[in-house]
Amino acid sequence: MFCKAIRPQAILLALLFPLQAQEKVDLDIIHRIKTEAIDNSKVMETLSDLSDVHGGRLTGSPEYRKAAEWAKKRLEGFGAQNVHFEVWGPFGRSWSVREHSLEMMEPAYARLTAAPLAWAASSEGPVTAEVIHAPLDDPWQAMNPTLYQEALDKFRKEWTGKLRGKIVLISRVKNLSDATNPAFTRYTDAELAELASAPTPMAKMVIDPAHFVVPENPEERKQFLSNLPDPLLNAIYDQLDAIDAQRNQFLKAEGAVAVIVTDAHSRTGNICAMYAGPWQAKVPLAPPMFAVTQEEYGRMVRLLEKKLAVRVRVNLKVEAGEKDVDGFNVIGEIPGAKKTDEVVMIGGHFDSFHAGTGATDNGAGSAVMMEVIRILKTLNLKMERTVRIGLWDGEEQGLFGSLGYTKAHFGDPKTMKLSKEHGKLSGYFNFDNGSGKIRGVYLQGNDAMRPVFAAWLEPFADMGARTITLRNIGSTDHVSFDALGLPSFQFIQDELDYTSTTHHTTMDTYEHCRPEDLMQASAIIASIVYHAANRPELLPRKVLPKPMGKP
Repeated sequence: MFCKAIRPQAILLALLFPLQAQEKVDLDIIHRIKTEAIDNSKVMETLSDLSDVHGGRLTGSPEYRKAAEWAKKRLEGFGAQNVHFEVWGPFGRSWSVREHSLEMMEPAYARLTAAPLAWAASSEGPVTAEVIHAPLDDPWQAMNPTLYQEALDKFRKEWTGKLRGKIVLISRVKNLSDATNPAFTRYTDAELAELASAPTPMAKMVIDPAHFVVPENPEERKQFLSNLPDPLLNAIYDQLDAIDAQRNQFLKAEGAVAVIVTDAHSRTGNICAMYAGPWQAKVPLAPPMFAVTQEEYGRMVRLLEKKLAVRVRVNLKVEAGEKDVDGFNVIGEIPGAKKTDEVVMIGGHFDSFHAGTGATDNGAGSAVMMEVIRILKTLNLKMERTVRIGLWDGEEQGLFGSLGYTKAHFGDPKTMKLSKEHGKLSGYFNFDNGSGKIRGVYLQGNDAMRPVFAAWLEPFADMGARTITLRNIGSTDHVSFDALGLPSFQFIQDELDYTSTTHHTTMDTYEHCRPEDLMQASAIIASIVYHAANRPELLPRKVLPKPMGKP
């Protein structure tokens, strides 16, 4: 008798099939969700209002509050209930730009492509001054507070008494010739296969939160930071911010008129405008500070190297508060039919940087999650559990909004003292990696969720969503939930031009968002939420983590 060899893949599928079969999916409901999400989509309409009308939602700013008030009305119009603002704590001073310009007057006129940095002070009206190049090593490249402090101390010794009345170019010139990566990408099948494979086993790095030093070696530093929990990463940011404050105090004391930095992520016309310094009201505002493209920055430096006088006219008018303001999230829900105290949560951060309109980061994620609420309510789908949306504040400064929410509702990761609500949250799903379509999901080490997601994503395989990886991804709001051992997930998304062009830049606008991708994401997440809300049991959990800081 002839018998064909059984392929290993077939054995694997046979083993997985019974597990997937236990996770029921309602294909009729999925069809209705797909139809509503694609044929009657409102996601781009919502995104246009959020970015074009309410763009630039800097944490603590009047613009953020106006956008939050609009989102509250929008969610209520979609049928969400108990929509409210939930304060997570004091943040810092409010800050808004009212007008700005930067022009090179000599040796030739050029209007510079520039963006002001947040929490910088106004200039004394339009001021023209001589430019000087006084480079200071970039702390955000090294991510090492010790090295940054040493660089600042050296900078102060070298430049004391030389900056009065000058506009200071403070960055070193970046080299663009090595930039060979494509500006727009989607995952290839090979890349998705690699992502789905298990990470290479290695000993877990043990980090003492009270005594850690960021390695100087780039490769060691990359491994170190990838193993560093976000709260500890925030501790590094706090140290860097404190040194920024020292730098700003020195520049002001030395009488610098303004400061210009180069944009490390720049392409022509694309400015990455971040922070001039700390945002707390107790810290004085930084001097007027701008980011310009690397191309224009390099031109000014080369002119100075030729011993030519460079003069620039600077004008910056901002409105900044004198006291710290409270930060707040936007929360709403669809009450469950029976298990009303059990909750499935969705969310994404609502705040953004101020340079662009915050469309890809993270207006897209906010619009998708609001669209999920609309789809579920429009179809009047019966869900046993409550579905709750959280539009988070302060993510860009350190996940402040989601950390505040999880601490208030579920527990403190430092002590792992948990609340009753902790046992009632089934899971949290986050969307925040640009506007690319969903290609799968990161399990965050929760292998018990593999067969669940396999069943949930199977009806969307023909839409490109099929990859499941055990790997973790950090730096966005699901981390706040994961730190408490709650099932929390960020989706794998096509990168598009997110990191090459739009992320934290002036190019973060509606034009860079893909309607077809966001409709696909809305359909997938709405389906996942529906099935999670009606699943007989809560989603499986990992072993609870130890209190943060304990080995």
